[in-house]
Amino acid sequence: MTDTKKIVITTETTGLYPKDGHKLVEIAAIEIDENDIQTGVVFHAYINPERRISKNVTVIHGLDYKFLKNYPPFAAYKGEFLRFIEGKEIIGHHVQFDMNFINNEVGFELPNKVTDTLEMARKAFPGQKYSLCALSERLNIKIKHSPYNGALLDALYAYEIYKRLKNISFSA
Repeated sequence: MTDTKKIVITTETTGLYPKDGHKLVEIAAIEIDENDIQTGVVFHAYINPERRISKNVTVIHGLDYKFLKNYPPFAAYKGEFLRFIEGKEIIGHHVQFDMNFINNEVGFELPNKVTDTLEMARKAFPGQKYSLCALSERLNIKIKHSPYNGALLDALYAYEIYKRLKNISFSA
């Protein structure tokens, strides 16, 4: 049975390609209900990638191995994470990137329906910039005093972008 709830997800990684041995270092997911309202249920984990992280990548997300080595590897979160997303639609910005890493970590391709706000943005704003920052500016999204940072903050921005694009991209 499919749950009517959805999950807005973002990840941080050690690099670009799981096939090259790159791993998740942070995963964040915000649950929303059938009316696209946050339920207050959140999944968040820092993950020990069990490998070094280049300084170039650390500059992007601020996470380094010295910090992450104190957290368990993804396997410790796998069961909880799979229960959290079971039967729920997954929403994210450039979500296939996230799903490639998640599928690699869980060891199989997840069957969840996936919605990509990047694809929605391309339909709504052809030829424009599509980063979370550019879309947040274009859609006048300002998140004040968020309790979140890192991947959780990105998930919150992706959620706000999703809500706005839902009403733009398919009515045009």
